[in-house]
Amino acid sequence: QVQLVESGGGLVQAGGSLRLSCGASGRTFSNYAMGWFRQAPGKEREFVAGISWSGDSTYYTDSVKGRFTISTDNAKNTMYLRMNSLKPEDTAVYYCARGGKYSGPYGNQYDYDDWGQGTQVTVSS
Repeated sequence: QVQLVESGGGLVQAGGSLRLSCGASGRTFSNYAMGWFRQAPGKEREFVAGISWSGDSTYYTDSVKGRFTISTDNAKNTMYLRMNSLKPEDTAVYYCARGGKYSGPYGNQYDYDDWGQGTQVTVSS
């Protein structure tokens, strides 16, 4: 089983940037679809970005297109989410997730099997 650990969250002003990291231990995530989700207080968890197992295909929810970039570094067994032009509505706990092998990207949380514990991102206005 793979353990996923997110890092890089924090407090940032609107318009600022953050880079989230998702490290994997136990097993690698190379050859697996990966994704980022977020959950704001009182709201359902929602999809943010996904990347295919090969890394050559990505998928974003409309609200983050052009501002967020998902990427993976298989040599470091790490996935990233670069977030630019942050808005207060981006405030949430961000989770990374691992999906199926040789597949993706996926936009549905039910296509992901392993999840991290989350990292808080707070954007002040």
